[in-house]
Order: sequence, then structure tokens, then C-alpha cells
Amino acid sequence: MFLKSKRGLIVEIEITKKLKKNPIIIDGFPGIGLVATIATEFLIEHLGAKEVGTIKGTEIPPLVAIHDKKIVKPMSLYYDEKHNILILHVISGSGGVEWKLADLLLKKAAELGAKEIVSLESVGVPGEKEGEKIRSFFYSNRDANAKKLSKMGVEPLVEGIIMGVTGALMQRADGIPLSCIFAETHSGLPDSKAAAKLIEVLDAYVGLHVDPKPLIQSAEKFEQKIRGLLEKSKEATTEAQKKKLSYVG
Repeated sequence: MFLKSKRGLIVEIEITKKLKKNPIIIDGFPGIGLVATIATEFLIEHLGAKEVGTIKGTEIPPLVAIHDKKIVKPMSLYYDEKHNILILHVISGSGGVEWKLADLLLKKAAELGAKEIVSLESVGVPGEKEGEKIRSFFYSNRDANAKKLSKMGVEPLVEGIIMGVTGALMQRADGIPLSCIFAETHSGLPDSKAAAKLIEVLDAYVGLHVDPKPLIQSAEKFEQKIRGLLEKSKEATTEAQKKKLSYVG
């Protein structure tokens, strides 16, 4: 499935394996504290999800990162067959293609008959008090799902500004059930504690039986890995931009 423009191929979702019908789609785009990226990384490792595809196109940065001798693509899709969950893991920015990515995800969700799209996000809050608990919030475009999250003790997001792909999905997902789960983060640095909070809420909501404690215990490992991957991604994007300028200069 792909979207085109007058210039040709723009962005495409390529899935190489057949999936079960009606999956739950979980996405995690880099944001404040890289919370969603860390959460999806942990989820993939903990569930043993297998890579089944990627998002590519002329407007996606032409780069890969190398980690532990393996290629890590900017936007990869992983599938957990046991729970019928498709996970979108992202290590690069999506500047300029947010609307296209949102439309593509919604079309793919409709094609697969997705049960729901669950977007993982973070919300930045100033300061942090010692021992203060991390709060979680939600938005859902379906009353039944909103009630379920409320009964779990998750607060509805009353005020806030949501940008990026999640913001685009919230505007265009009328035909597809969409729930967004937010965790507070107090830092622009990788925040595994906030990511663990997302995993905790997601586990209760979807019923994955995933323990978030290992994420907290191995916080430094996940934070260093994600930080390294994103730094490589930024360096490669900057280098590509320099080369592009040199062609016309």
C-alpha cells in the first residue's frame, strides 16, 4: 500500500508476511523523552515480535542505523502473532510527512480490519519532585474504550497540544477506533520510567501480561541504545542534507 503524488512514490508500507485479521496496531513515534520509542523497543523485545515490514519512500530519510551488527531501519513493523499485535517502531523524525504517514496507517488499518490503533505518546511537564508518581492520560474516539481506560484509573487528557503523526491521527481516525496513551515526562533525555508507565497501562488495557519492571531495571541499557540510534539517525540526515546542498552549490 502506498501514497503517490505528481512526483511519484511518496511513502509506502511494505509487509512481507501474512497477518491475522483484526490486529491491534501499536505505534510509537519519537517525542519528548523518547518515551514511545523506548516503550515499543521494550515491547518488541519482551514479546519476541518478529520484523514483518517497513515504511519507506522518497520522503523517508535514506538511512539505516547499525546496532549489534544488525541493521535498524528508520521505521519498522514487528508482529506478535500470539497477541495479534502489529507494532510500528520508529527511530527517526517524521518531519514533513506526518499527514501522509497518518493517512497510510489508517488505510492499512482499514485493510487489515484492525481492531484498534493505540498510539503511545508522552507529555512534558515542568520539574520533578522526589518520589512523585508518573501520571498517565488518555484520549479515545470510542466511548467504550474511554470508559475502559477510565476504570483502569487513567485520566482523560483535558488540556494539551498534540503534534506529529499522533495529532494527525486524532483528526482523521473517525472510521477507525483510536486510543492514545500518554505518560508524563520531566526531561528531554530518554525517560525509561515514563516508558514503563506506558507499558503498565498498555498491559492492563490490551491484556499482554507484560511486566514493566525489567524496563525500569534495565533503563540505562534501553536509554543508551535508543539515544545512540537516534544520534546516528540525526547524523545521517544532516550528512544527506549537506550532500544535497553540494549538488546545487
